[in-house]
Amino acid sequence: MTDVSKTASVHTGGKTDKSRSHSVSPFRIIMGKLVRDPLALTGLVIVSILVLAAVFASVIAPQDPYDLAQLDIMDGRLAPGAESFTGMTYLLGTDDQGRDLFSAILYGLRTSILVGVASAAIALLIGAAVGLLSAYAGGRTDAFLMRVVDIQLSFPAILVALILLAVLGQGVDKIILALVVTQWAYYARTIRGSALVERKRAYVDAARSMALPDRRILFRHILPNCLAPLIVVATMRVAYAIMLEATLSFLGIGLPVTEPSLGLLVSNGFEYMLSGDYWISFFPGVALLILIVAINLIGDSLRDILNPRREG
Repeated sequence: MTDVSKTASVHTGGKTDKSRSHSVSPFRIIMGKLVRDPLALTGLVIVSILVLAAVFASVIAPQDPYDLAQLDIMDGRLAPGAESFTGMTYLLGTDDQGRDLFSAILYGLRTSILVGVASAAIALLIGAAVGLLSAYAGGRTDAFLMRVVDIQLSFPAILVALILLAVLGQGVDKIILALVVTQWAYYARTIRGSALVERKRAYVDAARSMALPDRRILFRHILPNCLAPLIVVATMRVAYAIMLEATLSFLGIGLPVTEPSLGLLVSNGFEYMLSGDYWISFFPGVALLILIVAINLIGDSLRDILNPRREG
C-alpha cells in the first residue's frame, strides 16, 4: 500500500466505521416498509395473532377437542354462547360430536399453518436448487429440467394431490409430501428467470476467474441476488398450500378425522348447513378465510416493495 492510500485510509477510517455502525439490514428495511403500509400491517397483525393462537392452542383452548374423555355427546350441536350441563360456555358453539368449536379452530389453525409453511419451505429448497442448476448449467441440462417443470405445471395441482393421496393415504406427512410435489416447479421457474439474468453479471465472471467452485458461486453469490422474487412467491404459496390442504380435507382425503384441520371442520358441519346449524362450518370457514387473506395482503405488499422496477 502506498503512502497516499495509507493516508486516505487513516482519514476515512472513522467515517467508514461510523457508516457501518449506522447500516441497516435489508430485513429491517423491508419490515419498515411493511409497517408503513396499512394493509400489510393489518395482515402482519392478523397473521401474528393467529400464529400465536395456534402455537399456544393447548394453553388458550378451554378444551382439548380431540381428547375423547373431555367430550360429551349430549353437548352436540349447541348454538354459540350456549352452556353445557357442566356449566362450560361454548363461545362459538359445538359440532355434532360435542367439541368446542373455538378450541377446535385453534387446534385446526396449528395444523393448517404447519402444513402450509412446511410444504412451502421444502418446495422452496427443492425448486431453488433445480432452478439455480438449470440456469447456471444451461444447454441440455437446462432444457431437460425445464421440460420436467413444464410437465409438472401442466397438471392441475389439486389433481396431482388427489392422485398422490389416493396412493399414499391420509396423514400430515402425506399431505405435506403431496403439496411439495405440486409446488416445487413454481419456485424452480421463478428462480431460473432471475438466475439467468444474474449469471451474466460481472461478479459471476469475476468469481469464475478466481476459480471458485460452482457450488459457491451458485449459493453464495447468485442465490442471494435471486431471493426477492422467491420471498414473494413463497408467501403466496403458503396461502395457496393452506387453501389446497383445506380443500383436500374437505373432500375427505387430506387429513384423517383424528387430526384437527380447518378444512375438516368445515366438512364436518357442511351437512348441517341447511338444518340451521350454520356455525359448525361457518366459523372454521371464516377463520380459514381470514388467515388466507391476511397472508395474501403481506404477499401483495412484498411484491410491491421488492419489485426492482418500482419507483421509490
